[in-house]
Parts: sequence; C-alpha cells; structure tokens
Amino acid sequence: MPVRHLMRLIAAALAAVLVLSGCQGGGSAPVVVGETKTGGIATVAEVNAFTSFNPFSADGNTDINSKIGAVTHSGFHFLDQTARVVRNDKFGGYEKISDQPLKVRYTVNEGVKWSDGEAIDAGDLLLAWAAGSGYFDDEDPALGTGTTYFDSAADTGGLAGTVLPELGDDGRSITLEYTQPYADWEVAFDVGLPAHVVAAKGGLSDEDALVKLLEESPRGNPEKPAVNADLKKVADFWNSGFNTSAIPDDPSLYLSSGPFIVQDIVPDVSMKMVRNRDYVWGQEPRLDEINVRFTASFPAAVDALRNGQADIIAPQPSAGNEAIFAGLTSQGVTVERYSQSGYDHLDLNFTGPFAAREVREAFLKTVPREAIVEAVVGDLLPDAKPLDSHVFLPGQPKYGDTVKNNGSEAYADVDIDGAKKLLAGKTPTIRILFNRDNPNRAESFGLIRDSAKLAGFTVVDAGEGNADWTRSLGSSNHDATLLGWIGTGAGVSRVPQIFRTGAGSNFNGFSDDAADKAMAELSGTTDLGKQDDLLVAVDKRLWENAYGLPLYQTVGATAVGPRITGVKSSAGPLGVWWNVWEWRLA
Repeated sequence: MPVRHLMRLIAAALAAVLVLSGCQGGGSAPVVVGETKTGGIATVAEVNAFTSFNPFSADGNTDINSKIGAVTHSGFHFLDQTARVVRNDKFGGYEKISDQPLKVRYTVNEGVKWSDGEAIDAGDLLLAWAAGSGYFDDEDPALGTGTTYFDSAADTGGLAGTVLPELGDDGRSITLEYTQPYADWEVAFDVGLPAHVVAAKGGLSDEDALVKLLEESPRGNPEKPAVNADLKKVADFWNSGFNTSAIPDDPSLYLSSGPFIVQDIVPDVSMKMVRNRDYVWGQEPRLDEINVRFTASFPAAVDALRNGQADIIAPQPSAGNEAIFAGLTSQGVTVERYSQSGYDHLDLNFTGPFAAREVREAFLKTVPREAIVEAVVGDLLPDAKPLDSHVFLPGQPKYGDTVKNNGSEAYADVDIDGAKKLLAGKTPTIRILFNRDNPNRAESFGLIRDSAKLAGFTVVDAGEGNADWTRSLGSSNHDATLLGWIGTGAGVSRVPQIFRTGAGSNFNGFSDDAADKAMAELSGTTDLGKQDDLLVAVDKRLWENAYGLPLYQTVGATAVGPRITGVKSSAGPLGVWWNVWEWRLA
C-alpha cells in the first residue's frame, strides 16, 4: 500500500508503500562484546516488492521503499514507536533562532558522509528544500498551465512558506525562514538524496553548479509561467532516475547515509543489505546483514517464518487468514497484533463518469462497507466497524464528534434504491484501480462490484499486480482507486498532502476552496484545539463533495522467530523497521 510520507507525508506518504540465492535462517558467527552479541544476519519477509531508491517522490513513496529508505538514510531526527520526535545529535542539529519571523537553522556535523565518501553538506540540504518546497513551481492546476518540477509525495504547503534559504559559511548548514507560522516546522525538513549525484545525472558539471542554479533561479509565478529547462532536467532525474527494481550498474544511484547499504537485489524476489561500516552518526546497528524476501502474500510470509527462511514478518492480516498464525507460538514465535495509524479507502476521480456529483453519490450508496469490514477485518479488531472519517481514526479525541456531523450517515447503509434514483436510468461503467496482489483489496473490489451492479453500474477491474500499480495513480486509466494510507502520527501535514488542490498525493483531482482555506490555516496554527476544529471542517467538506469512502482502520501484525530479539512494532508506516539498530541475535 502506498504510504504517502505524511501520512506521509508524506505523504505525503509519504504512500505508496518485498530471496537472495543462498539466503537462509542462519547467520554469521556473532562477536560478543560484554554480554551483547553483535554480528549475524536477520531475514525479513515483506509482501510488496522494492521499486525505487527515492522514497520521497510521488512514484517512489510506497511502504517498502520507505522502509528501505529509512535504514539507508540518516537525518536530524526520527520518530519512535509512539510517534515522538527523537533528535539525532550524532548526525547534526537544528534550532529555532527566531519566532517572528520563524527561522530554523540546520547544521550537519563534520564527518557525516555518503557511502561514496562525499560529505553531506549544504548542497544536499538545499536540494532537499527545493524538492520539498515547490518553490520553483508555476503550475496552475485549474488552467492546466505551468510546471511542477520536483514531484514530491510530501505536502509542499509548509516549506512553500519559506524564502530562498541562506547557506552557512561552514558549508554544512542552512537557515530556513518562514513567511508565516508553521505548525509542523520540527518535522518539516530533513536530508533527502545526494546533491552531487542529482547534479551529475541532471546534466550539470558538479554540485556547486546545482547550488548556483537553485540560488539563481526565480521563484515560480503561476501568473507568468516559464519553463526553466536546466532545473527541469535536474528535477526530472530526481523524480524518476532512482526508480528501479534491480541493483543499478551505477553505484551512485543507491548511496547510503544510514546504518545499512543495499548490496544486491533479485527483482521481485529479494534484497540484501550489509552494515555500513563507516556509519557512526546515529544509532549503530548490531547485525551485519539484513535480507529481505518479497513474498507477495500473507501465507507465503508465514510459511517463510515457519520454515526458517525468515525471522521477522509483518504482513497485513485479513479475517480469512487469522488461523494461519496458529501453531507459530509453539515454535517459539512471538506474535503481536495492533491497530495501525492508517486506513483503507475508496477514492473517486473527479473526472469521467464521476465528474457529476450525483453519480459519485449514487456509487457511494452502493458500497457495502459493513460487509467489507466483516470480510477483511473480522475479529482481528474487537467491535470492528466501518471508518466514518477521512481525517480522524477511532480513539482520537475528535473522532466521535466529527462523525455525528460530517455527513457520513448518508452512506452508513447500502441504499440501492437511492442510488438508482440519483442515476435516473444511467448505467455508468466504473474502472477501479487496486493492487491485485493484495487479497484485502481484491476482496473489497469484488464486494463493491457485485453491490454496485444492483443499481446499474458496471464495475470493471483496472487493477495491476506487483508494486508498479502505484505508478498508475493520478493517470486517466481508471475512475476510482482502492488503496491505503498510513501516517506517522506526527503533525497535521498528512491532511493537505492528500486533499489540498494540486498536492503531491492528491491523485483524484479533488479541489474545494473551503477545504483549501481550512488546510492553509491548519498549516499555520500551533493551537491544538484550533487544529482539531480545522480538521473537522475539512472532513465535512470531503463528505459533502462525495470524495470517496474510508473503509476500515488497518490492522498490523508482527511475528518474530526465536533467533532475533529487539524487534518492536510501530503503528506508523515503518512498522518494525523504525528501530532496526536494536535488532540482534537472541
């Protein structure tokens, strides 16, 4: 499922959101330091296959790409399993040096470097700002004019409020100045891709030339769009040049700044990562190697664990597969289930047959959400019910209040007669995009198809197999999408990342002035109560526009074999990968 780095974020998402030959359950002999074992190998089974070394782009922001990105990149902070921001002082530091205007200075420590030996410096910071700010964009989505340069999955709304950054004389720092307050400033910025690589592959002589290009290029003006050819070439490479399902011939395309380095990939089968021996600017890992098996299904992941071909699995369970876990605990396997900070949903494109609001409303009236929850979630969560908010999850303080007033009750039950009345004799054909390899989405599709047929709709499968299906998001080859978002739980940027007009993870063309106004205000307020009020307003506008339907909060499951310890589950998009440095031989 896509993870749009948010919710992404992210978005985000961000969503978007995977054997080596000779890979086995054993490992290399450990080195014992005191009572702590270091060394050894762990194998993780992941359902989705790897597709990109750029998890920050809209195309690359899937769950598995983001997980691999997290253990091959380092930065100023990370989120722990409770979504608390933890600063990484070994990498560098950041400080708010002014409130009015809001100014934040980021400085990378000396000695921090990419795995090719190049220092992580101000050029890398400036590129990350350019990619995440939309500063140079002059696109007007309503008119279809202008250009969006860096196709970032994250919402640009926060960094878009910054002026051209000031680079420090030390060559390792950058100062961001916001023209207005920004609620998520502490998690708004971090290092992304290596600037020296993007510069060379983007047709420039070196990183200095890239810095000069970014500093001298004018801010984008949608009223006077003009293509910046040099910048577009750089951005085009940033957008797609790191996409691959195999190990690139050019090692510069998979540089690491984190605890592990990718060493080999068998496309759609496996990945091998080895410890980055130079890495001392963060939590240092205890394992020498991590292998990833891309299993493509829940049962295959469980079989890999049971057969000793995997040590850790975290597949998304479904009601019909719950029994598969039976017997694992007797083999020394630890099993944990938990509610994720994410949800599955049906989004309708605001073009084609769904350009008409009454057709959108009619289709949503046919969606059997109760049956979907029963078929997919079942007893995995106690008292599981359809999700009735686009922006809150059950258990969050405002969930109950917003559900009472957001309009979700109009779609609480299937209403075939109401749908027929809205269609007035029309018989639209609806193409739904989803990941065919995800059994939960396939189950949802079948139930929606059969129910919608009763009202006169013809629902056809526009789905695709393997992780490449996410690249069809935002295209015109479908009318609706079944997908999932999973957020970090930190900040509010996840909402504009998905729903703001023209946002990086807004794939269905939704645009609403009132919602945009509320989201703009949301990004600028640090008052938590006011944030909740604005989120309530956005949620209401989504339901009033028949945006789509949230289906259910997703369930996480982690199973860890007896060889490995230190694994902790997070409800956020990284799952077990957030604390990879703590994994060790038992």
